[in-house]
Amino acid sequence: MRILPAALAALLATTTMAVQAKTITVTLVNGHPPVFRWVKHLQETFVPAVNKALEGSDIRIEWKQQYGGSLAKVGEELEAAQDGVADVALVPTIFEPAKLPLQNVTYYTPFVSTDPGVVTHAVQEVQSKVPAMAKAWEANDVVYIGGGFGLDDYLLFTKFPVKSVADLKGRKIGTPGPSINWMKGTGAVGVAGNLTEYYNSLQTGLYDGVVTFATAALPAKIQEVAPYITQVGYGAQYSGGIAANKDWYDAQPEALKKALKTGAQAFEKAYTDDLRKATQAALDELVAKGGKLNPDSAALRGAYAKVLEDPTKGWIAELQKQKLPAKQVLDAYMKEVRAAGAKPVRDWDRN
Repeated sequence: MRILPAALAALLATTTMAVQAKTITVTLVNGHPPVFRWVKHLQETFVPAVNKALEGSDIRIEWKQQYGGSLAKVGEELEAAQDGVADVALVPTIFEPAKLPLQNVTYYTPFVSTDPGVVTHAVQEVQSKVPAMAKAWEANDVVYIGGGFGLDDYLLFTKFPVKSVADLKGRKIGTPGPSINWMKGTGAVGVAGNLTEYYNSLQTGLYDGVVTFATAALPAKIQEVAPYITQVGYGAQYSGGIAANKDWYDAQPEALKKALKTGAQAFEKAYTDDLRKATQAALDELVAKGGKLNPDSAALRGAYAKVLEDPTKGWIAELQKQKLPAKQVLDAYMKEVRAAGAKPVRDWDRN
């Protein structure tokens, strides 16, 4: 069979592109399992968006997705990326108060906004304007790509009914990262913990309650062991973003760097939109599956916020010793959330 010149040229061009196509292996890590929304959107949004952005280029990604502690446990993601064990990681900054202290501003400012989109956007804006925040990532040998993700309004789940702040006295409450500060002044005893061990710790009596959010409490089945749910109004929180090992990232072609950022933007939007839709549905399902909403939540909110020791004072003082602009970050963050329509129960920047 005779091959026409045009057909032959097309065949050769296709063959040449296939030979020249570059396959890059990318190890993507997060310590939580895929049941959690942020991991789901790494799989369903970030990875496909990066692949799509590379269509038409000579780059193909071979993804090695490592979740649920298979390569890094919860809180070990930053170190995994820093050491090159992971190329890219979704880093929960909540578990890095020492290495990424400025990124944790929301956990020192509870009672500000229950909207995760407002909180995440505010932190992203501040992070783009305060050089010290970018330098914090770089100091840990990683590059921040984007993909900020927030968590819906934190709730108080307890094994006992809470009618007043006094009911918390002496009770052991499991709290993630710097949110342990939300217990100070209430009489409760904060105990450091995280979602992966909340259920067992409540079941065994290590905790009398935990602080977490509806969309994570539901898959974790927290209402089974701590059925009383108080909507204290701790607020939505910025919880981290996507970062890459600096040496690995610097060695990549510009097309891949651009694709990673495009994927991060798609991840942030899809995740936030999904979270907003899912929050009330999760709360409703928690109740349907045995949870009991506290009818005194609204009255408790003001009383709780009033007795809470100001978390920002110690945070600012400690970071000032390190010559980090915590007050600048706090002021900028509060300005951003107010501009977005938030009405903080306490004005942390005006204390």
